[in-house]
Amino acid sequence: MQCEVILSTYNNPRSLELCLLSVALQRRVPDGICIADDGSGPETERVIRRFADEVSPCPVRHVWHEDTGFEKGKILNKAIASSAAEVIVFIDGDVMIHPDFVQRHLDLTRPGLFSTGSLIRLDAQATASVTEDDLRSGAVFDRGWLSRAGAITSLSTWLKTRPGPVPLMDLLERISPVRRALCGANASVWRSDLIAVNGYEESIAYGGQDKHLGVRLNNAGVRGRHLRYSAPLVHLDHPRAYADPEKMRRHRALIEEIRKSGTVRATKGLDQYLED
Repeated sequence: MQCEVILSTYNNPRSLELCLLSVALQRRVPDGICIADDGSGPETERVIRRFADEVSPCPVRHVWHEDTGFEKGKILNKAIASSAAEVIVFIDGDVMIHPDFVQRHLDLTRPGLFSTGSLIRLDAQATASVTEDDLRSGAVFDRGWLSRAGAITSLSTWLKTRPGPVPLMDLLERISPVRRALCGANASVWRSDLIAVNGYEESIAYGGQDKHLGVRLNNAGVRGRHLRYSAPLVHLDHPRAYADPEKMRRHRALIEEIRKSGTVRATKGLDQYLED
């Protein structure tokens, strides 16, 4: 199957550089990488160009629009619409993915079934200390390194480091009682299923777009599957100036509304960018 990693970014070139390197280090290299750029400046463009010319083992696309505020859903819809892949692996540009990450998603994701995972979060101090050598050596996924960085704070976080063989972690994922809510920083969906639900709802900003998409996929009969404990992903810290508690409360109410109503398609979504 044709697979493209679509990662979203906005003016965070250092994290993006580490993220892209982690994609390049995949044991199953994706067939393409798309940077869905919500209006970043020239420094981000330089990072992408250098990566595409010197590092990437596969074709790289840069889908960009002008910065007019937080419009992650809009730029992701544009990236999905212009993709030729059968299956899309979504990550954010501020994460580092384990070398088995893409393969694990492709092992599980099918038409009618999306896969989604979770994050191991680094604080600001640990984020500042990460080097490319730490990533190339795999140190950033090592439980000892993560423990010293203060990232393992609970049994749940420890399990996210994949402490056991994949068959065991697979069993834990299948019996976990955690709701299969789509996490946009760690998910994979067949493009045909995204088209069926009209992609992201652009009228929802930070605080609900991913969950809104996941609920509509569920309403369309596309079920979620965890890879919470078998595909480690480490999140790099950054400020969230765009977070608005009032909007987040409103978006949670909208998500509950579509869960009850059975709504499938986004009102303002992907169809704006699809060719007839």
